Amino acid sequence: MARNPLDRVCNSELPGLTRVARLFPNRDSAVAEIARLQAECRLPVGSIHIISDIHGEDAKLRHVLHNGSGTLRPLIEELFASDLNPEELRRLVSLFFYPDEMLALEKERLGPDEELDAFFELALSRLVRLVRVISKNRSIARIHEVADPAVRDFLLELACGPSSQTQPEFQKTLIRGVVAHGRGARLAHQIINLIRGLAVEELIIGGDCWDRGPRGDKVVDHLMHQPRLSFIWGNHDTAWVGASMGHGACIAQVCRISLRYGRIEQLEEGYGIPMWPLIKLAQSTYADDPAKSFRPKLATQRDPLLVARMQKAAAIIQFKLEAAAIRRHPEWKLESRRLLHHLSADKKTITIDGQEYPLSDGAFPTINPDRPYELSDQEATCLAALTTSFTGSVKLKDHVRFLHRNGSLWVVRRNHLVFHGCIPCDEAGEFLPIEVNGQLVRGRTLFEALELLLARVFDHPVLEDLDWMWYLWCGPLSPLFGKDKIATFEIDFVANLATHKETKNPYFTLIHETWFCNKVLEEFGVDPEKGLIVNGHVPVKIELGENPVKKSGKAITIDGAFSEAYGDYGYTLLIEPAGTFLALHHHFEQVEKAVRDGVDIIPQVSVIREETEIPMRGDTEEVFAMTATCTLLERLVMAYRANQIAESFSVKP
Repeated sequence: MARNPLDRVCNSELPGLTRVARLFPNRDSAVAEIARLQAECRLPVGSIHIISDIHGEDAKLRHVLHNGSGTLRPLIEELFASDLNPEELRRLVSLFFYPDEMLALEKERLGPDEELDAFFELALSRLVRLVRVISKNRSIARIHEVADPAVRDFLLELACGPSSQTQPEFQKTLIRGVVAHGRGARLAHQIINLIRGLAVEELIIGGDCWDRGPRGDKVVDHLMHQPRLSFIWGNHDTAWVGASMGHGACIAQVCRISLRYGRIEQLEEGYGIPMWPLIKLAQSTYADDPAKSFRPKLATQRDPLLVARMQKAAAIIQFKLEAAAIRRHPEWKLESRRLLHHLSADKKTITIDGQEYPLSDGAFPTINPDRPYELSDQEATCLAALTTSFTGSVKLKDHVRFLHRNGSLWVVRRNHLVFHGCIPCDEAGEFLPIEVNGQLVRGRTLFEALELLLARVFDHPVLEDLDWMWYLWCGPLSPLFGKDKIATFEIDFVANLATHKETKNPYFTLIHETWFCNKVLEEFGVDPEKGLIVNGHVPVKIELGENPVKKSGKAITIDGAFSEAYGDYGYTLLIEPAGTFLALHHHFEQVEKAVRDGVDIIPQVSVIREETEIPMRGDTEEVFAMTATCTLLERLVMAYRANQIAESFSVKP
């Protein structure tokens, strides 16, 4: 392209370009970066893995992350099949999946330090061989991004160093130098993390980190160590956000579900939130209550009867406080879900939607018939103590803020539209409106409005905005929920099963229709001919043979009941260069068996879509960011050429 020597940038651009010039201080550096980005567009795409609805199943998640959702074992086996016997191969795989635990076993097995050093040299050389294979189609910039900053140059030498006849000796010298200083174990970690980061270019979590599984806190801990993570908000996540910021209904709800599944450790050990306020309330107010409907679903080390009474106490607080939130938001049109004032005087029946039902549990010691939604003194004291603990938990605050930094309500990756639940719509497929921030919004504009609301909550939380964290958890028009109601009260207190029914939004039926899927894809700017809708939220009934791919072929549900409490399966959607695949996981025993016996989750992989040609990065949505950066740098080069910004050629000392 011919350049006009008189080309200049506008003066209004200069302040912004001057900042860019700090990174690229002369034409050479700017032009080199332009060329690098253009060349990167011609590299094959990497792998994107999507996992949804983890629900606190931390040990299983850790294993799935370590084995690349089943993609890394075949690579290791193929690379070393002719060199290692089955036992050596098993130990190498175990080292890769669980380096800490495997190295501890090796130290027990081996004798003198010389033997341990020899083990490290051999194991590290094998890991280097693996990293060199996996980095072949990766740019230096990508390796640089993933590598541990403390040893980045060293790892680049191992991954991309000499490949001539001098390479083996060069590599051995590098490894021996580290092992001789007792840092072999640390280097193994750094190489393994580099391999994992290169093998999976991006991990997308489709929502719901907490609840039902044992340790939602450890789930987020694992996510915080992933080199490139995108997070999609789920309804359980927003409830924890509300709880972390002191919203009473969310606090009560989070406590109730933790108690329902006997998952107290994530609160007390994980977040330093003691349950003594609920213990005290249960012992003083519900001391003689059998609380039959509230017995924990899973075994717990605590007295099950006490846990049941604690759960009931939390539930009543929740019902009272969510009624107040409903009253503050008439635009939600949820007045029918304020139920406590419909209790009969003798507390033996309740009227729901105009029909009277007998109660299976009529013990409501803290409900005043004249003021049913007012907290008793004991409840108020309990909630105040819990609020102090939730808002004072530094770790919980760090976790929700980490998710916010990496979070959104939807993403698009290579024509895959990913969001947690649904787009609220009617039976005709028309997107339903709801008032957010004083405006009626629907479809994509609803998602955008809720993202702005979430940002405002993290910037400056106020009660009316925090109420939305509860609504996103269970509101009928919440795109994270998608049912007409959440029947918690009815399930716990009304025996009539008809009252327990929660009707799904028509969205979940309509995604079987091609025309509706095309409408959803177009709403979010995705080519309907190539697009695929990816949702979590609703568990696929795997044991009944349900197909996660909808009849339209344009939508897939990847909530595979990851949590043991739900079914103990789980999916990873693999967006690979060769196409889109679905990995079905199964029960994970325990880390000890994985290390000692080589037990692995080897998924069943099915083909969803195959590519006829390997796509390049320039063929994906990544090209927009690369093109924008190149355009900015071209303007900087123009400013340098016109001497509007002075070039710098200072040499680093």
